[in-house]
Amino acid sequence: MRFLGIGGYCDLGDMYLRLAREGHEVRVHVSARESQDTFAGLVDRCADWRAELPWVRAAGQDGIILFEGADRGATQDELRAAGYNVVGGSAFGDRLESDRDFGRSVLQSLGIATAPLLAFASFDEGIDHIRRRPGRYVLKPNGTGAWAMESYVGQLDDGSDVIDVLNSLASQPPGKTPPSFILMDHLQGVEVGVGAFFNGAEFLRPVRIDFEHKRFFTGNLGELTGEMGTLVSWSGGDRIFEATLAKLAPRLAQSGYRGWINLNTIVDERGIWPLEFTARFGYPGFAILSSLQTEGWAPLLRRLCDQSRPSFDTRDGFSVGVVLTVPPFPYQSTEPPSPTNLRILFRRPLTAAEEARLHFCEVAKRDGHLVTAGIMGQVMVVTGTGETVTAAQAKAYDLVKQVVIANMRYRTDIGSGYEARDAALLRKWGWLD
Repeated sequence: MRFLGIGGYCDLGDMYLRLAREGHEVRVHVSARESQDTFAGLVDRCADWRAELPWVRAAGQDGIILFEGADRGATQDELRAAGYNVVGGSAFGDRLESDRDFGRSVLQSLGIATAPLLAFASFDEGIDHIRRRPGRYVLKPNGTGAWAMESYVGQLDDGSDVIDVLNSLASQPPGKTPPSFILMDHLQGVEVGVGAFFNGAEFLRPVRIDFEHKRFFTGNLGELTGEMGTLVSWSGGDRIFEATLAKLAPRLAQSGYRGWINLNTIVDERGIWPLEFTARFGYPGFAILSSLQTEGWAPLLRRLCDQSRPSFDTRDGFSVGVVLTVPPFPYQSTEPPSPTNLRILFRRPLTAAEEARLHFCEVAKRDGHLVTAGIMGQVMVVTGTGETVTAAQAKAYDLVKQVVIANMRYRTDIGSGYEARDAALLRKWGWLD
C-alpha cells in the first residue's frame, strides 16, 4: 500500500515508521521549518505533498492520505470529494476541537448535559466576569498550536489565581489573532476519556477508555503539558461511550469524518460532563493504544476507508504509556535547543519485542545512531501491557529504565491513580463495565 502523511511536526512518525517496516511505501510532508529533522533518516520525505497526489492516485484503493492535525479539515473534505482515501478528520471535526463553545452546543443538541462555561474574546472580559462571580474556574483556550497549551486549572475558590493568569497572558506581546477562550466551572470527579475510530458512517468497535496524565511531575504537580503518559484499555468504556460519543455518529457521518476521535470528560456522582474533543490522531495516544491491537496499522487504516468491517481485533487488559522527554519540553523552541542530537542509548541490548514497545516521536537517525530531534523535546513513549494495571506498569517502567538520554525526564506514576481511586469510584457510580 501507499501512504502519504501530511502534518506540521511529523506527529505520526511512529506510525509511518511501522508502516514502512511492514513493507508499505510511505512519503511524509512536514511543514514546520523547525521540525525538518524529525524522523530524518527514518522515513522518506517530500517537499510538496500536492505533487505526490498522482503517486497516491496510481495506487487506487491501496493509496491513503493521512492528516495529523485538526487544522486542515476543509482540505481533507476536498480531497475526499475528489475521490481520495483520506484518514484524519474533517472540517466539522476541526471545529469540534478548536471551538470549545461550538463543541458544547453540538453535545447539547444531542441531549448530552455539559458543564457550565462562558466564551470570551478578551482577557478583560474574563477578568471582569470572575470578579463579578468569584469561583474556582478552568481556563481553556480555543484554537490550535502553542496558544491552545495555555490551559490552567484554578486552585482558589475566589478565582484570583485565574485572574493572575489572564493578566499575565494579557501582558504578552499581541498575537496575530485576538484571544479566544472559555472559563468553565471547576468539577470534582474522575477525569476519563473515551475514544473510537470512525469510518465515515459508523464507529468501529471496540472503543477505548483512557486516563491521561497531563501534569509535568509525578503526583500531578507542575504545569499542564500535552501529555506525560496514559493508561488505556479497549474494554470497560462502553457505558460512557454510549452515553456520550456514540450519539455523535450521525453528525460525524454527515461531515464525512474518517479517523480517530476522543472525548475527554469528568465523571462524578451526578453523571458525565464532557470537557473537550480531540478530533485527530493524538500523540502519544495512538501509539499507546496500538500496543493492544493485534494487527498492524495498514489493515485498520484500509478498513476506515472501505468500510469493510466495523470492528478490529484487540488484546484484553491494559496498556501503560510513559512519555520520555528532554528540555525544552514542555515548551517549544523556535530554534533547535542545545539537547538536540543527543544519542538515544540503552543499558543493555533490547529484544525485538522490547524494541516494538518504543514508540518514537521527535527522533532522527544520524551516522547509524538514533538521536533526539525536533523542537519540543518529546522523544518517545514506552509502553507496557498486562492483564492488570500493576503488571502493565511494571513492564513499562522496566523498559524505561533501560533507556539512557542526557537530561531525560518522565513521570513515575502513570496508571497509579486508577487502582488507588478512579476504578472504585467509576464502579460505584455505575460507569465502569
